[in-house]
Amino acid sequence: MAKRDFYEILGVAKGADDGALKVAYRKLAMQYHPDRNPDDDEAEHKFKEVSEAYDTLKDPQKRAAYDRFGHAAFENGGGGRGGAGFGPDFSSSMSDMFEDIFGDFMGGAAGAGRGRERPSRLRGSDLRYNLEITLEEAFAGRTVEIDVPTMVRCDTCDASGAKPGTGMSQCTTCNGYGKVRAAQGFFTIERTCPHCHGRGEVMDQPCTDCSGQGRHQESRNLSVDIPKGIEDGTRIRLADEGEAGLRGGPPGDLYIFVSVKPHELFQRDGADLYARVPIAMATAALGGEFEVPTLGGARARVKVAAGTQPGQRIRLKGKGMPVLRSAQIGDLYVQMDIEVPQNLNKRQRELLEEFQSLSTGANNPTSSGFFDKLKGLFE
Repeated sequence: MAKRDFYEILGVAKGADDGALKVAYRKLAMQYHPDRNPDDDEAEHKFKEVSEAYDTLKDPQKRAAYDRFGHAAFENGGGGRGGAGFGPDFSSSMSDMFEDIFGDFMGGAAGAGRGRERPSRLRGSDLRYNLEITLEEAFAGRTVEIDVPTMVRCDTCDASGAKPGTGMSQCTTCNGYGKVRAAQGFFTIERTCPHCHGRGEVMDQPCTDCSGQGRHQESRNLSVDIPKGIEDGTRIRLADEGEAGLRGGPPGDLYIFVSVKPHELFQRDGADLYARVPIAMATAALGGEFEVPTLGGARARVKVAAGTQPGQRIRLKGKGMPVLRSAQIGDLYVQMDIEVPQNLNKRQRELLEEFQSLSTGANNPTSSGFFDKLKGLFE
């Protein structure tokens, strides 16, 4: 039986453009697909006709030959895709059908490997560097020098990975497409070419200095600016200072994680500093003054009021930490830890006993009031 005209099968005019061909093909392929028409020999035959017609007309060279010679252009091994069975040609046609039908809905991913598109060059990895600084360095800021072991660009091959004087050749496994296909039943599975790893080309001879990677291991010395007021756990990003990309790919970033060492005197809470200072009991009772150091290098005078109680805090304004990227400065809070005298001699004990005998509730209002409450509870 003579074959039907391909344009007639698809229901389009002879001068139909590629868009009209695709629309007609999609509609008919979905209508006669074997999965939608199980055990229907007529639908299977029409599906084969539609696939063969579209596979021929979508190819400009095949379409030109068909328009000139008709079906005779593909007879006697002329390269047509026959409809005799579900062989390799039919599997490839099914793959094309799948790509044409679903490619637009999947963002073009299904057909991404059909052209000679090259994958983007692999970006280098990001690196992490842990930097520990003192509270004084966090207060004043500074520039530190660090040595970072990393992958750097190979200058011998100019990061190409190829030995100088040699070039790149088309991959013979994928014919330069970067992907290979394998038939799986009705569908064709596409994967990255294992030989060229998706690049579509292979180097004739690898660079001897970097073994074809376009980069090599090296320790880099970098200067890092630590700003005033930086806090523990802050992350500093140095763009493009990470590992060099593979074969000329863009570099990654370097992330510096800053930790601040504990200080022997000061505890930090944001921009404020806290210090606990022990003072003698007599100083707390009679009043006095003392000096404390500050992170700025100066000394601050602290006045103790008579009758200062344990745990009481004195605020020194503007003696704390600078606020990051701001002109503001926090405060310093000095907490009084009153020390009870120990190892009293006889005279000191006599004086304290005399003081105790002369003390009244007005001298110790807190303790007196507390024990008065206890008496009320017991009574």
